[in-house]
Amino acid sequence: MTRWLIFLGRVTVGFVLVYAAYLKLQLPWISFAATIQSYKLPLPDEAVMFAARTLPGVELALGVLLLIGVQLRWVATAASLLLLTFFAVLVRSYALGMNIECGCFGPGEQLTWKTLLRDGFLVLVSLAVTAGAFLTRRKTSDVPPMTREPQPAEGRTE
Repeated sequence: MTRWLIFLGRVTVGFVLVYAAYLKLQLPWISFAATIQSYKLPLPDEAVMFAARTLPGVELALGVLLLIGVQLRWVATAASLLLLTFFAVLVRSYALGMNIECGCFGPGEQLTWKTLLRDGFLVLVSLAVTAGAFLTRRKTSDVPPMTREPQPAEGRTE
């Protein structure tokens, strides 16, 4: 049962990240840079441009890796950290009363309490997937042979 919940959670978060990246990649990166700039974060312009150029690719890579299920512990941790960062920026901006577009799925979506609710739920799902990935024991067949515990040779007792 737990494995199915982790599977559903990672597929959900993976699809959301891929979809968000896809929508952002459809527009020129400078458009996303303007959205990041609207948050009035204490970042130099170079950092904003770097984030606008790289974040969609990072979202896409994490989303695809979550969908595939490769290195789930580390990919889910990275996705959770990314989503927590996004959520913290959203909460800060909402608390400051900023009337801006979210930028979560490209342009056109205002930052409202509904945005916070949706993104907060996504953060919780991502954190649950991360916790589940670390707490669920891997099958021995999933562990590469070089990392398994040594076994005594046949015919020998220790």
